[in-house]
Amino acid sequence: MQNLSEDEITRQDFVDNQIYELVKRLNPLRKEIDWDIEMIGDIRDTIQHWLVDRYKMVDEFEFYP
Repeated sequence: MQNLSEDEITRQDFVDNQIYELVKRLNPLRKEIDWDIEMIGDIRDTIQHWLVDRYKMVDEFEFYP
């Protein structure tokens, strides 16, 4: 298994945190939502599908190393 660089880890943290913050902002009840990496991963996969596969804006590694 390849070790990730500090920049790659920073990018992963950024993406996951932005998804979590988006979900919290979109929640109309403002009820607390726990950090759930399974939920975040599902959403990340969907975003990646659109940005990488459909729109070809970035490659997979650029989006989420």
